[in-house]
Amino acid sequence: MTSILTKTVLAVAVLAGFSASAFAQGAAPTPWELKSDMGYAYGRDGKTLSYKLGTNNAGLLLKGAKKVPKGTLFFIGQNGQLYMRSGPYLEGDGKFMFGSE
Repeated sequence: MTSILTKTVLAVAVLAGFSASAFAQGAAPTPWELKSDMGYAYGRDGKTLSYKLGTNNAGLLLKGAKKVPKGTLFFIGQNGQLYMRSGPYLEGDGKFMFGSE
């Protein structure tokens, strides 16, 4: 009976080790689902918001707006502040440079 219990505990430990290593690799990146008729905001209180856009003030909305360069990474720092980085964020093999590994 002890032998079966020992083997069971060992099997559970091995499976737990496999699942922990799978989680350590991190999830694959997923695309944002931004829509052309929506506005997305990072509010003064640090919250993110989305708004349904209309067409009556489209000119005013575009006044002073800037295009976001391709290859821009957005992230929240440890202080809760939203940051952006234009520049490389992927390794040559396509892995994320700043990942947990």
